[in-house]
Amino acid sequence: MGQTVTEKIISAHSGRKAKVGEVVIVEVDGAMASDTTAPIAIQAFKAMGGQKVWDPSRCHLVIDHAAPAPNERIANLHVMMRQFAHTQNMRIFEAGQGICHQLMIENDLVRPGNIFIGADSHTCSYGAIGALATGVGSTDLAAVLLTGKTWLKVPPTIKIELSGQMPMGTQSKDLILHLIGKLGIAGATYCAMEICGEAVTGLSLSSRLVMANMMIEAGAKTGFIHTDGLELPYSYSPLLADDDAKYQELIQLDVSNLQPMISRPHSPDNVVPIELELGRKIDYAFIGSCVNGRLEDLHVAAKILSEATIHPNTRLVIGPASKQIFMQAVKDGTVETLLRAGATFIPPGCGPCVGTHNGVPGGGEVVISTANRNFKGRMGNPDSLVFLASPATVAASAREGQITHPLDFLRD
Repeated sequence: MGQTVTEKIISAHSGRKAKVGEVVIVEVDGAMASDTTAPIAIQAFKAMGGQKVWDPSRCHLVIDHAAPAPNERIANLHVMMRQFAHTQNMRIFEAGQGICHQLMIENDLVRPGNIFIGADSHTCSYGAIGALATGVGSTDLAAVLLTGKTWLKVPPTIKIELSGQMPMGTQSKDLILHLIGKLGIAGATYCAMEICGEAVTGLSLSSRLVMANMMIEAGAKTGFIHTDGLELPYSYSPLLADDDAKYQELIQLDVSNLQPMISRPHSPDNVVPIELELGRKIDYAFIGSCVNGRLEDLHVAAKILSEATIHPNTRLVIGPASKQIFMQAVKDGTVETLLRAGATFIPPGCGPCVGTHNGVPGGGEVVISTANRNFKGRMGNPDSLVFLASPATVAASAREGQITHPLDFLRD
């Protein structure tokens, strides 16, 4: 019996041919924790008797979820992280450097074929480059820091074959929202998702990261975007499933007629075509987070808002995924275009998405966001309504003050 990509990577890291349902111990290639999870992981590491992390060059801390610190309590947690990183000779990414998942990819700290463990649920993002990446709790992360190993139950795989080419105005965010709506929020629970097909080949790394990032919103443990057509700043050998690999489910989708999608409150799988929400007034538009804060996202927003301004009854907040992305956007004029349109830039980080600071909505306000979750209270206010959409849809909606199809503003 052949193996899926997931089974191959787990087998290579466990020293045995892994089969679905088995619990195995695997060697880990890298580990990461952010300021929401690192403090508890540090405490657990010490409680386990930890003195030295297994490999400082493979262990990373990131201050991004409440950055810069919004209050004394969080500032002290950041101090704990800095002290631990200094003592362990680990790398720590300071506030303002960027969001953890973007930084791991940007700095080549995760590679195709790796097993990477992060104390954050969206660690599955690294499946965009063919790594097996998954989120764990702080205590499990502490054990990884101590031993360089973890346990995994080998998951079954759902294969998704995408044919055709997406039409203008539709982005990878629309595609993954459509898939989440089809599967449901628990439809891939403890499965791997393997996305392939001709529609994938032409996708940029940024677009692939969007899709891998949101696999967790269908319950997936991990997932992969096939690396066909993917260019990385280093050489790598693509990892493919065997022709006779066994899958739990096969989904085939022609994306040629896909239109922009909207996820309604209060669940990412509450997905409908944009036409069902056109004209809904919005108060607050947000472009950013670990799913959609990259340069190509800012570019599409700038194209839509060039020579225009946001609606007077709407505000637009933009959080680049990293300092590097922000600097590139400054250099090529994107930031100036968006500032002139009325946007407000915040430091790279997770604040608005998780509701810590830098953009909490008011009671009763309607938000359209490029983030990955819209659970009740997710952005910090349980009395607000959060809709999820692509950067193009969010920018067009900010321009018009209501949910708007982006196509009219993207035609040359």
